[in-house]
Amino acid sequence: MPAAVTNVIGFDDGPFDKFRPGDADVLLVGAVFARTRLDGVVSGRVRRDGRNATARMAELLRGSRFDRHVRAVLLGGIAVAGFNVVDMHALCAALGRPVVVVARRPPRFPAIRRALEQVRGGEKKWALIEAAGPMEPVRGIYVQRAGITLADTAALLEATTLHGKLPEPLRVAHLIAGGVVTGASRGRA
Repeated sequence: MPAAVTNVIGFDDGPFDKFRPGDADVLLVGAVFARTRLDGVVSGRVRRDGRNATARMAELLRGSRFDRHVRAVLLGGIAVAGFNVVDMHALCAALGRPVVVVARRPPRFPAIRRALEQVRGGEKKWALIEAAGPMEPVRGIYVQRAGITLADTAALLEATTLHGKLPEPLRVAHLIAGGVVTGASRGRA
């Protein structure tokens, strides 16, 4: 992927009550950007601690009018809706586009692994996290990537970041999801 490609979608989930018993669907928002301009939004729901995040993200993009424009996918973490872990390599293959997972800090893998022991299908979810590869520092944040070089990842992040360290597609997806679920966005985006 050439470094100049900046049409991307950023996915993030909405807030949810992780202590509420039973399965629940959680809002998933995709903010579509051309560089730092918001071009559109897609949304759907994913199962809390489920296994449908990868397929749902692919469906949301493929079923949208933005599909032919988006050249890369940004994820605000390897999992959404608790432990609904994204298979970033499968998503990359399904869409034929690079996927970049973005995190403010390196995950605490031992704590994640212990938590996954309590989740149905935790071993398979842990295998997806391991398959995503190590977190790499880039521009003050950490990334995992599929289908894109580290240099092109840095260029993509630089082209889509206005303020702070997070790219606009992720920042805005976070704000939209929070605002829809709670009535007003809040917290660090």
